[in-house]
Amino acid sequence: MDPEKLTAIDVHTHAEVSSRGDASLSAELGAASEAYFKVEGNRKPTLPEMAAYYRARNMAAVVFTVDAEHATGTPPVPNEEVAEAAAANPDVLIPFASVDPFRGRAGVARARRLVEEYGVRGFKFHPSIQGFHPNDRMAYGLYEVIEETGTVALFHTGQTGIGAGVPGGGGIRLKYSNPMDVDDVAADFPHLKIILAHPSFPWQDEALAVATHKPGVHIDLSGWSPKYFPPQLVHYANTLLQDKVLFGSDYPVLTPDRWLADFDKLPVKESVKPKILKSNAARLLGLTS
Repeated sequence: MDPEKLTAIDVHTHAEVSSRGDASLSAELGAASEAYFKVEGNRKPTLPEMAAYYRARNMAAVVFTVDAEHATGTPPVPNEEVAEAAAANPDVLIPFASVDPFRGRAGVARARRLVEEYGVRGFKFHPSIQGFHPNDRMAYGLYEVIEETGTVALFHTGQTGIGAGVPGGGGIRLKYSNPMDVDDVAADFPHLKIILAHPSFPWQDEALAVATHKPGVHIDLSGWSPKYFPPQLVHYANTLLQDKVLFGSDYPVLTPDRWLADFDKLPVKESVKPKILKSNAARLLGLTS
């Protein structure tokens, strides 16, 4: 992958269907998220289709599944399949993995194997769907592997569209995704590279505080159309956090085309836009010095 030839790096996309056709969400949750996000286009692209989609836009994409089998009973798209698709499309796909913290020691061993044998560059956690607080010591073995291997820990933060509108939210609890829980992780693992995913409603100020205070913490802007970004997020992206804010779409529920069109309308400095769209991510992911 040559970052110089890319227009942007999208650090937040989802592999939602396996090569066998199995979805990573139940039919109920998948339908509810589609309605919540007003999804445009193909809701469940295959991994090869995702590669072609981003190649056509001259972009790269971080892609991952979410392993929440303990809480949902639904197996994820296999991490190995995501990594193999990225290996087959190294010009556009960057593989992250997901390991349910409830897998215990077996999960820790799996995480190490995914880095050493499959070349994954980071790990996605979705505390609300997985049903754990990020500062629960249960997950610390995973963080040790991620820190040791120099990969990235990406945490969903704030409200989630998954379960929105379903009775009881589909059992998904928002409390687990307060970014202040990740502040503990950043303190306990000072060399861990962390991304707080999404504008963190209703904890936006907390996310900004953590990212400002902890050198290893970054923020991605996925999951929301930029026209809905809170003013303080835009202000910090323009100033104190201009080197720590990252473009992410949440594809396929939100397309990069839609995101970028709305981003162009924000009062973001011309000197800052290239950082958000590409250079911050290239540096964090080790694609450039």
